[in-house]
Amino acid sequence: MDSISCGFIGLGLIGGSILKALKAANPNARIVAYDKNTVSLELAKSQGYVDEISDCIGDAFHGLTYIFLCAPVSFNDENLAALKPLLSPDTIITDVGSVKTDIHEHVKALGLEKQFIGGHPMAGSEKTGFENSAQRLLENAYYVLTPSPDVPSEKTAQFHALLASLGAIPLELSYEQHDYVTAAISHLPHVVSATLVNLVKKSDSADGIMKLIAAGGFKDITRISSSSPVMWQNICLANTANISKLLQDYIEALTAIKAEIDTGNGDALYSFFDTARNYRDSFGNASSGPIKKLYFFYLDITDKAGALSQVVSLLAEEKLSIKNIGIIHNREFEEGVLRIEFYEEDIMEKACTLLQKRHYTVHRK
Repeated sequence: MDSISCGFIGLGLIGGSILKALKAANPNARIVAYDKNTVSLELAKSQGYVDEISDCIGDAFHGLTYIFLCAPVSFNDENLAALKPLLSPDTIITDVGSVKTDIHEHVKALGLEKQFIGGHPMAGSEKTGFENSAQRLLENAYYVLTPSPDVPSEKTAQFHALLASLGAIPLELSYEQHDYVTAAISHLPHVVSATLVNLVKKSDSADGIMKLIAAGGFKDITRISSSSPVMWQNICLANTANISKLLQDYIEALTAIKAEIDTGNGDALYSFFDTARNYRDSFGNASSGPIKKLYFFYLDITDKAGALSQVVSLLAEEKLSIKNIGIIHNREFEEGVLRIEFYEEDIMEKACTLLQKRHYTVHRK
């Protein structure tokens, strides 16, 4: 691929991850970056990811091949307006927001439809900030593109190729379809998750017994509630119509299943859970989607001094990095005493093989 130059406006988790992957795939790429958080800028430059940092959206962004808008979606309007007089005719602007209608409307109002390809990497983390960004975050994740109709097809093809070089899987949709799909599979689940967490908080006893014994199942389906409240506030305000419609559909579905529970309709309840299980089990296992796949297994260990440290030492000796390890206090839906999580699938597989050879019992999801 020819040498490229890229500008980044915003260096949070997603912007930083794209930047790191792009620099790894294109070491000679020239990178210009601006962020209101100067600490992130200085960190990115000190680590060699950024060639030039800017204190504003100014002349440094002129003549670039691509400009990535990675700031919160509420800033897109003003950032696009600031960029317009700086653009060369060949520059392609893209964004990373999980709502596309709003920015496409801003692009149209500014007359930038020949230069805009909407983007949404379907990858993420509950953590935020450049310090938590990762070069491999995009690997094998769908990267949805919503090109404006006036963008030359060769420009879209070139951007497809760039994203593929980062390990992502480009997927082209209309921006209207994108917003409805993500409302269903990403935005609504966040609303549901937060509602469930708040319900348990409200229902818990003074001594916090629900919080104390929350099972793995509860923690799994509410994990996304740890995401940024500012980001999800912005998303709900930007994709209101789609989220509201699907939320109403969900409320009606809950009302219907409540009626089946109230009347003791065993056949309907079985069908309800069986249909959900079959559809859920048909999902692919690729590490893609708005909620990143986790790599973990459960492990049985004896309840004696040194048992935990022995497991950790075995993995450390083989240089198998652990992302997280925890003791499962409520194993209502899980087997195993330990839950060990890894950064990468191949590391998890090596750890599993190693521990089984040492006669440990491993439980896989």
